[in-house]
Amino acid sequence: MALNWYNFPDDSGALQQAADRCGQASGGRYVIHYNKLPRTADGQRQQLVRRLAAHDAGVDIIGLDVTWPAEFAEAGWIREWTGPVKERATADTLAAAVQTATWKDKLYGAPYNSNTQLLWYRDDLVPTPPRSWAEMLAQAEVLAKAGKPHYVEIQGAQYEGLTVWFNTLVTSAGGTILTPDALAPSLGPPAVVAAGIMRDAARSAAADPSLPNQMEDQNRLAMESGTAAFELNYPFVYPSMKANQPELFPHFKWAPYPGVTADRPATVTIGGIDLAVGAYGKHPDLAFEATLCLRDRENQLTNALEGGLPPSLRSLYQAAELTESYPFAADVLAALETASVRPQTPAYQNVSIAISHTLSPPAAIKPESTVADLRGQIEDALGSKGLIP
Repeated sequence: MALNWYNFPDDSGALQQAADRCGQASGGRYVIHYNKLPRTADGQRQQLVRRLAAHDAGVDIIGLDVTWPAEFAEAGWIREWTGPVKERATADTLAAAVQTATWKDKLYGAPYNSNTQLLWYRDDLVPTPPRSWAEMLAQAEVLAKAGKPHYVEIQGAQYEGLTVWFNTLVTSAGGTILTPDALAPSLGPPAVVAAGIMRDAARSAAADPSLPNQMEDQNRLAMESGTAAFELNYPFVYPSMKANQPELFPHFKWAPYPGVTADRPATVTIGGIDLAVGAYGKHPDLAFEATLCLRDRENQLTNALEGGLPPSLRSLYQAAELTESYPFAADVLAALETASVRPQTPAYQNVSIAISHTLSPPAAIKPESTVADLRGQIEDALGSKGLIP
């Protein structure tokens, strides 16, 4: 039996290995065809939405960005996980990862991998990493006055990365973007604090001139070029620095994401992929079984070591095979244990667009009035049930 798995395009070979392993382990009961979705998240979602809106029976297993389960579940495009398969999908799994796959108290996905940002810095420039944004900006100012590399690399372009930056700051300040029922904006004073930090960073000596156009990979390249002292980014930057800049690599260190205040740790936004079972596939029992295999311990370890994506299984963070290649594994786990989740709503795409458009460019933010404007934009966004191309 052929099962079709649609997921992001993986160049490392880890996903194809997982598909092959699981097919072999099934004893011939099924094979998994790994179908690569487009490169961009928007392109991935668009293809999935079109297939599922057309009730495509050839979509068996789906790799969903952690912001999509609410939309897909509300539309009836993915199946609920119940009973023994639910127990297996949540056992030893990070609580925040399970939360991303949950909608209206029902589980709609098995967390495949997680992701989170750390603070990466150069210890030849910064002997003691900052614990807050104010400390970091002050350190950057001192470095700038000394004529040394001093930029703080962060995602400031008008896209999902800007939403992630804002969500991390809002939750770290003790707030949320939406109310608990996800029917209205929450925001409030924490959002004003968050917007103020973004504005201050964008107007400070720490700001890379390219900030309004920068995404994760531009941040990585800027850090590797030697012009930056700090970088807020995902763990993929570590092997990249090791391969591309062996002279800088011995000074490339990591620390927890800086807090809004030094005495309150940040709640960093969780990323990753949840594996869902399509509602219209003809072999759901096999699809659930195959999905559990795809995200088992061996395949998550391969995905981490070869694909560079942190696991969703808690116990793997203590595995020697992982910690040898991920010396920062304990810091990633600590961030994931206290992670925040982006607003869970079927209209997430609209909400995220409202956030990234209203806060762009960061240097133009006026905290009070921008947050007031954002409140209205989010109210309008929530009036939609999601964008169907």
